[in-house]
Amino acid sequence: MKRQEPGPGPGPVGPVDPVDPVDPVDTRLGLRLAALRAERGWSLGELAERSGVSRSTLSRAERAEISPTASLLNRLCGVYGRTMSQLLSEIEAEPALLVRDADQPVWEDRASGFVRRSVSPPHPGLRGELVEGRLAAGADIAYDRPPVPGLEQHIWVLAGTLDVTAQDVEHHLGTGDCLRLRVWGPTRFRCAGPDAARYVLAVVLP
Repeated sequence: MKRQEPGPGPGPVGPVDPVDPVDPVDTRLGLRLAALRAERGWSLGELAERSGVSRSTLSRAERAEISPTASLLNRLCGVYGRTMSQLLSEIEAEPALLVRDADQPVWEDRASGFVRRSVSPPHPGLRGELVEGRLAAGADIAYDRPPVPGLEQHIWVLAGTLDVTAQDVEHHLGTGDCLRLRVWGPTRFRCAGPDAARYVLAVVLP
């Protein structure tokens, strides 16, 4: 993955770093984002208004000049009516019934210390999916909205500790704890440490 964009919000883009080798995942993701926008007949300006992401950031993401952050992808998923797993699965081959460990797609947001493994890539006819999340010690990710309003989530901590905030209530989860949520507004995932957190996220579409 290439250099991360500082954040998903609007605003001027800072100095451009030297160009890194093109990441094929970023390329496929950029092409898919551009296709989704084209399918709706939106300009970059229209998408910027709908998502709250600057035109320059959207343009650079579609051209694979940056690696989108988890927060940026979450905003775009909300606009396009997809979960993040669904979006990422659309740039991979058709998911099989049995997915071996080595074939489970992994996506990394290096800026926030978040690694996301699609354990069971979603299928258009199914409502549920399993995701493994890993947060480095000190990592803190905030989402301003769910990709799909009313999304059901079950968060099961396998190792470490995880603080999850939803509907202005913070839940402290230890190893083995499981939190069930129906997400309507902002959420926050934080790993205070000292060790990394590893958890399973079960997602069910409403």
